[in-house]
Amino acid sequence: MDLVTPRARPRLCPLAKSGSGGGAFTRPRPGRRTPGGGGRGGGGCRAMAGDARPSGVRAGGCWGAVESRTSFRAPRPPLPPLSFLFVLFLAAPCAWAAGYKTCPKVKPDMLNVHLVPHTHDDVGWLKTVDQYFYGIYNNIQQAGVQYILDSVISSLLADPTRRFIYVEIAFFSRWWHQQTDATQKIVRDLVRQGRLEFANGGWVMNDEATTHYGAIIDQMTLGLRFLEETFGSDGRPRVAWHIDPFGHSREQASLFAQMGFDGFFFGRLDYQDKKVRETALQMEQVWRASASLKPPTADLFTSVLPNMYSPPEGLCWDMLCADKPFVEDVRSPEYNAKELVHHFLKLATDQGKLYRTKHTVMTMGSDFQYENANMWFKNLDKLIQLVNAQQQANGSRVNVLYSTPACYLWELNKAKLNWSVKKDDFFPYADGPHMFWTGYFSSRPALKRYERLSYNFLQVCNQLEALAGPAANVGPYGSGDSAPLNEAMAVLQHHDAVSGTSRQHVADDYARQLSEGWRPCQVLMSNALAHLSGLKEDFAFCRKLNISICPLTQTAERFQVIVYNPLGRKVDWMVRLPVSKHVYLVRDPGGKTVPSDVVTIPSSDSQELLFSALVPALGFSIYSVSQMPDQSPQNSWSRDLVIQNEYLRARFDPDTGLLMELENLEQNLLLPVRQAFYWYNASTGNNLSSQASGAYIFRPNRNKPLFVSRWAQTHLVKASLVQEVHQNFSAWCSQVIRLYPRQRHLELEWTVGPIPVGDGWGKEVISRFDTGLATGGLFYTDSNGREILERRRDYRPTWKLNQTEPVAGNYYPVNSRIYITDGNMQLTVLTDRSQGGSSLTDGSLELMVHRRLLKDDERGVGEPLNSEGSGLWVRGRHLVLLDKKGTAAASHRLQAEMEVLAPQVVLAPGGGARYRLERAPRTQFSGLRRELPPSVRLLTLARWGRETLLLRLEHQFAVGEDSGRNLSSPVTLDLTNLFSAFTITHLRETTLAANQFLAYASRLQWTTDTGPPLGARIFPTQGLNLGLLHWRQTLYRLSHRGSPE
Repeated sequence: MDLVTPRARPRLCPLAKSGSGGGAFTRPRPGRRTPGGGGRGGGGCRAMAGDARPSGVRAGGCWGAVESRTSFRAPRPPLPPLSFLFVLFLAAPCAWAAGYKTCPKVKPDMLNVHLVPHTHDDVGWLKTVDQYFYGIYNNIQQAGVQYILDSVISSLLADPTRRFIYVEIAFFSRWWHQQTDATQKIVRDLVRQGRLEFANGGWVMNDEATTHYGAIIDQMTLGLRFLEETFGSDGRPRVAWHIDPFGHSREQASLFAQMGFDGFFFGRLDYQDKKVRETALQMEQVWRASASLKPPTADLFTSVLPNMYSPPEGLCWDMLCADKPFVEDVRSPEYNAKELVHHFLKLATDQGKLYRTKHTVMTMGSDFQYENANMWFKNLDKLIQLVNAQQQANGSRVNVLYSTPACYLWELNKAKLNWSVKKDDFFPYADGPHMFWTGYFSSRPALKRYERLSYNFLQVCNQLEALAGPAANVGPYGSGDSAPLNEAMAVLQHHDAVSGTSRQHVADDYARQLSEGWRPCQVLMSNALAHLSGLKEDFAFCRKLNISICPLTQTAERFQVIVYNPLGRKVDWMVRLPVSKHVYLVRDPGGKTVPSDVVTIPSSDSQELLFSALVPALGFSIYSVSQMPDQSPQNSWSRDLVIQNEYLRARFDPDTGLLMELENLEQNLLLPVRQAFYWYNASTGNNLSSQASGAYIFRPNRNKPLFVSRWAQTHLVKASLVQEVHQNFSAWCSQVIRLYPRQRHLELEWTVGPIPVGDGWGKEVISRFDTGLATGGLFYTDSNGREILERRRDYRPTWKLNQTEPVAGNYYPVNSRIYITDGNMQLTVLTDRSQGGSSLTDGSLELMVHRRLLKDDERGVGEPLNSEGSGLWVRGRHLVLLDKKGTAAASHRLQAEMEVLAPQVVLAPGGGARYRLERAPRTQFSGLRRELPPSVRLLTLARWGRETLLLRLEHQFAVGEDSGRNLSSPVTLDLTNLFSAFTITHLRETTLAANQFLAYASRLQWTTDTGPPLGARIFPTQGLNLGLLHWRQTLYRLSHRGSPE
């Protein structure tokens, strides 16, 4: 059975788009196959504290993971003496052996075929999350997750040899809470017996290109925590399972390794890469996923699945499939058992030749399959029985069995082979010539920005909940809760959510979930700010500041501005608020007047108030603002197109209005650079390929983009606190380039949309920087906002590329930054959301900011990427830094940290009543008694239980990023009395996802062709030590102080 499936998915089942319109799907015709066999269809710190219970000793002398079956939401081994709190063991010799004790027996002298029954349940794609769960609108896609789980459980109970894996905890947790106690007990028994196994365990199967590592960790933590609390160590996944994401990042593998996974299975890789790997027997290897972390910290055994994630050809027995079931009655004219057995044996033998051991895996399931699980299991039972009967009848050397990815991995580990090592990533992904999945790096830029803003907002919400304690959850503003936004953010990490690859109504629903998650967080933050400040104000959250709308500041004669800083260091932040046409007096927390400006926006004649706020680490400052009577703002206008501060100078071409030169005055660097906007005409197919640009695919119809405009109308605004050049390129493209005092970067705020398509041409808009830097075909991009990878045009590090798309084939995901360098100077551009980017000629750098397309790319979405509503307009920022190569990391790492965790502005009219009469109000607060060093980032501070907090600290600099400031050296922190709002009474260190205590966690060892596995790594026991790109995760038992200092 050869089928065309959505997202060029590997022959899922019958989800090819019908030609009748209306979004219906029909069973695809046989005889069609997707090109290339596919299409769509460093370290940190955390610790836990809590009541302790011994977990017991497992077989072989290894300590088992903690059983967590109480109401307390954390692992519970005994609390050790303080000197043992930071002992870190990795890769212990008997790593998790007991976790594999339920695996089925194999036959060592035969080829063992591990059948893995599974379903792949997208948390939104063609239907919304709720529509998928409840099975609504099956005319769009036949899919009902609740029925899948009901049916699978019933089928597992019918035969004790049957097994099944499940992945998406967003769905499973919802189903679980709807079950009776009796059903829950049955499921717990199935999990304990290894018959129902969880793989991956995140809330969703997250995208790997457009997700930030902090959000990945959060969503994995949410899912794994549910499993730990519900099933204890029995439910803990041993393998990562990313069968559908469209390319794979190195940072994702590093995170999985540090979460404690033994292996990583995925389905999609470039069609050329796959052919090379099959020939070289390198479908499985060890991924060394960090250049800074000492092996095996970020090493992860990685396996490429043979059929992406679908069943082998002719062996799909779902209600969505058209393959013939087993007919073993020889008297029936439909008898086919002998033929199917022969077909299976040939498939198994051929597939086994592509792998190195006497084991091979077959994925038996696909998108939303097993709604009638009996169809699958009944035919798999017959397959196993009839194939294994051939061992005696005909001397067959093939043994087939129900299995799981973890059990398959366990057999590979016992083979004790030497494995090759991979050090780069799996981007970009192509499933055929001219078919590069690099468009989704930039699809739906408005949703991508909303997701990034929501991550920022969630961290502020979490921190205030931790600092204020129970007073944040119940207070004068009602009941506040961080959980809804935490879950909404987790859903947004799904590989069809933040990626921008869902249908329009599903994208709207993702935005709805975020919006609804913000509301209880706003209540929580109001309660917390009132508790910490001592004043009950009428707090206001202006969500439209990016378009200069805030009713309070535009109408009130006086108001207060509360600026909260989520960083572990103080910040100097330029506050910018829309106001009426007046002059304003701004006072700091001590009542002193601070400099301020009111600037007029040339395009709208509206006004914005500017002042610089100094905000302490993990705290807030409250500024008061009042109108000055009978005064109007005055702005100076100039024709000399130059803006500068004490560190930077930017010059503009007087004839074109374009940026032409950037100078770093502090480091005496001068770089001619031209920035302008261009657009690629989106391909709708040509004589080389019918492939069109779409939500997934980027394919321009020509390699050279067109100017939006060769010149810009300009207005220069100069005030004491800002200098700006306003550029207007067209009716749908404009930009403001600005400098603030003490700012070491140039800010480019661009506005694009609605992109005109009346000419019948889809357009993909880029911002491009052209310089004279001799870059030798090299450029650099971040991996999920963390480590940096070198890129080279028309090149792949581990295989020879046959380049069919010189533009799209050189695009890479840019989560937070991209840069070019000639070895002396470095030009870095920071982004405010995930985008696609490249350097297509030496000295050039480009980022895709928006795209609007008129044709579907035939990967299953079934509608063109032609956004409606607010998504038509997009506003964003690029921050441009010019530095010496040796010092650039200090600039871009610290600035990127501030972009992701920007200060949060909350407003109030002022004059609120006291929170407590006996306590004087405060206008400034810091949750830390001392600042964190610049190389240490506070990634997570969140409530874990009533008296327990989760803290993640990370060293955010990599090897070679010292910048002359000792930033790439290990750091030791003293946590004693670090926090002002509470006292730490106990603490325990955990793995990265906080579902295991570190002292009891271990992983399987793998021997690589670079040498034997390293032994256990032990962190020093005195103080908290952070090596380069290391995490430390800790759960703290605490007591809140009645009045934070």
